[in-house]
Amino acid sequence: MKIEEFDYHLPKEMIAQEPAQDRSASRMLVLRRGDGTIEHRLFGDVAEYLRAGDVLVLNDTKVLPARLKARKPTGGAVNILLVEPLDGSRWNCLADGANKGSNEFEVTVGEEKARLVRTGQYWQIEFPGASVDEVMARHGKMPLPHYIKRGENGKGSIDVERYQTVYAKQPGSIAAPTAGLHFTDELLARIAGMGVHVVKITLHIGVGTFFLVKTENVEEHTMHREYYTVQPEIMSLVRSSKDRGARIFGVGTSAVRTLESAWSANGAKQLDGYTELFIHPGYGFKAIDCLMTNFHLPRSTPLLLACAFAGKANLLRAYREAMDRGYRFYSYGDSMLVL
Repeated sequence: MKIEEFDYHLPKEMIAQEPAQDRSASRMLVLRRGDGTIEHRLFGDVAEYLRAGDVLVLNDTKVLPARLKARKPTGGAVNILLVEPLDGSRWNCLADGANKGSNEFEVTVGEEKARLVRTGQYWQIEFPGASVDEVMARHGKMPLPHYIKRGENGKGSIDVERYQTVYAKQPGSIAAPTAGLHFTDELLARIAGMGVHVVKITLHIGVGTFFLVKTENVEEHTMHREYYTVQPEIMSLVRSSKDRGARIFGVGTSAVRTLESAWSANGAKQLDGYTELFIHPGYGFKAIDCLMTNFHLPRSTPLLLACAFAGKANLLRAYREAMDRGYRFYSYGDSMLVL
């Protein structure tokens, strides 16, 4: 498949720049993949599509304040995005503004000195006098996507709360599992009260999710690894529920990749590790039956996963209808339920 098949034009004004005032008041496009029919609802109506015995699977990762502003000794700025921990004082990172032609140089983040060293596709940053967690706590900003353009997002900004799900618990992501941003505690309690099993798994979202596909042929793309963990009793519940005819709802592409990765462990006692699973059209889903997701960027791996689940023609037709009806797109945008 050619990656150009997964391209579409989106007017800039349809990219959501701020979250909806009320999480569950976002709009929700419902696509039935069997016959391609579409409904237009509010996210708060999602409980109507669930029934007792179903399993709602949430990704409880918590977004880190992983963006750091650094200064070179010359005064030049370096924008750092922390990507993956190596130990307490060292992380792999991306560094915009790094010295061209140099494989090693020093910067300052606030009052903390650090050294950047080129290591393959990443830079490695080390803080000799502090842990990276301490530096993030003092100087880190929420890593909003590049298409949200409204200035600084400091500690007092709305993003500190709203670029997290209400059930975020396990720190480790550099992007939010945005399909879950629409849930409130009250809505989750109502769903659980219906007899739906609401369970949590973890995948720490990294560059594997938000790097666009650059290869001409989709199949040649390589996912960057992301860490996941699933409790064995949750996989047991998923399997037994499917055997009983209940449906598994994956909330977000990160939850789907986690479930599909864990399913292949086939009863292993320890369901954690790194996944490089790349789901694109042609993939045979084993764990999930329904998908909750947002509207994704062209040529992105989440878009390819959604196309694999819904069918490319179905999904892109739904995107066109969403644009015609003025839906808000991307991280802070509206929701989509694929049944």
